[in-house]
Amino acid sequence: MVAVLNAVQGFFDNYGDPRTKDWFLMHNPLPTALICATYVFTVKVAGPRFMANRKPMELRNVLIAYNLFQVIFSSWLFYECMMGGWWGEYSLSCQPVDYSNKPSTVRMVNVCWWYYFSKFTEFMDTIFFVLRKKDRHISTLHVIHHGVMPMSVWFGVKFTPGGHSTFFGLLNTFVHIIMYSYYLLAALGPNVQKYLWWKKYLTTLQMLQFLAIMLHAFQLLFIDCNYPKAFVWWIGMHAVMFFFLFKEFYKQQYTKPDKQTAGAQSRPSANGSSKSSNGYSKQSDYYINSNGLSRPDLVHRTTAGSH
Repeated sequence: MVAVLNAVQGFFDNYGDPRTKDWFLMHNPLPTALICATYVFTVKVAGPRFMANRKPMELRNVLIAYNLFQVIFSSWLFYECMMGGWWGEYSLSCQPVDYSNKPSTVRMVNVCWWYYFSKFTEFMDTIFFVLRKKDRHISTLHVIHHGVMPMSVWFGVKFTPGGHSTFFGLLNTFVHIIMYSYYLLAALGPNVQKYLWWKKYLTTLQMLQFLAIMLHAFQLLFIDCNYPKAFVWWIGMHAVMFFFLFKEFYKQQYTKPDKQTAGAQSRPSANGSSKSSNGYSKQSDYYINSNGLSRPDLVHRTTAGSH
């Protein structure tokens, strides 16, 4: 076992990017894997047990602060991706990884690590479900998505921090700016929520994001570019999976509403106004009702009487 572990560590040391070798959590994937496993255990086992005999926590102000933080953080990540290469330096058709210490290159390497770190902050989406006793929203798919992403991004930062694959982070942080802005506005209350008519278009934007990432990645299967094909498949298949998940949700929510959904859409709210059920934006969406703030989970449609 020791020999195997040494061999694996030797692979990481020999083939990993030397610029990120000694960065926090970058030496080997074990710490990241343990954090992800702890997250899964917390939201599926420990957290629900802890909250079992406790009242749901009121976290409206916390959620407002959290989403404001995510908007600012995502904006900074997007800006750094642009300044690190995508503002006139990178090519959309083929961008090999630059392993030099050029200032803009080092800037991109740094933002790749911060993007990896941002995946840990998104664990709070699920933690808030637990603390507010919305256990039914913590679907297996939701947990797998959040639990796997840090591990997936770790390999990119370890071996290819920069180049072609950063297009994924560029688009994803841009969409997160809009997405968390939507969450923030919705969390402010019914007076603001009534202006959030554009959630349907947010879902469309997310679908377009994954379609663009898919096409951008898979083009390298037909172009001679000095970029690892393994990462092309890894990123491209992630985009394919999430594109079809969003596509299925969009069809269910906006094009073929069933009677149950129609009932939820026309159900009067506490103040007597008609309220539509919220759509899926990333893993969740905010809405205000007489019982407070709630976030439905992945591809789970809000139904009458569910809250």
